[in-house]
Amino acid sequence: MNKRKIIISLLVLAITVSCVSCGEKDEQIEVIKPKVSQMKSICELATMECYYHNVAKYYEEDASGFLFWKKDKNFWIEYSGVVKIGIDVSLVTIEVNEDSVIISIPNAKVLGEKVDETSLTEDSYIVDDKSADIEAEDQTQAFTYAQENMVQVASEDTALLASAQQRAQTLIEEYITNIGEVVGKEYTIEWKYISDEDQGVVSTPEVTPDNENTDSGE
Repeated sequence: MNKRKIIISLLVLAITVSCVSCGEKDEQIEVIKPKVSQMKSICELATMECYYHNVAKYYEEDASGFLFWKKDKNFWIEYSGVVKIGIDVSLVTIEVNEDSVIISIPNAKVLGEKVDETSLTEDSYIVDDKSADIEAEDQTQAFTYAQENMVQVASEDTALLASAQQRAQTLIEEYITNIGEVVGKEYTIEWKYISDEDQGVVSTPEVTPDNENTDSGE
């Protein structure tokens, strides 16, 4: 059993134990059911940390000189960093009926990013031979560009986003199945997907994960 399944089992166990003092067995079964708070915890558990090593370009036209002797600033920054991809748990909702669970969930997205500052050395900055002199503030700006570039690359990786989406759904389904086994029910699950364009619009896109190009942490 892997770490995520162990944690899901512990979440189910915690719900079961909390119901021991509820009275008769039938009353306990009535209380034990999928909870949105637990599903939000599972979405947080499913968040992927993806490691990037990339190169971002910095360019500033006519940065120094005058008239026909102007020079541009042109250099590259090589960097490493981490992007967190997952579900915005504040948007997750759940409706539990007798034998069915309806879950509204947004698409996976970039939740945060951090460039590894220890990966930045003098050798990280590759300056064009014809470039104007590079100053400290230029390196600071390039660091900002690196962060923005890392987020853009991750946000455009549809396979990675789909994988994070499927990861969260799979863990939630395991959680609901475990709850059903405890109370002797077989829940059917209906997914409703909140679109990126309008959080009030619900759609049902097909999620096809592809982990081949994903370098993620557990």
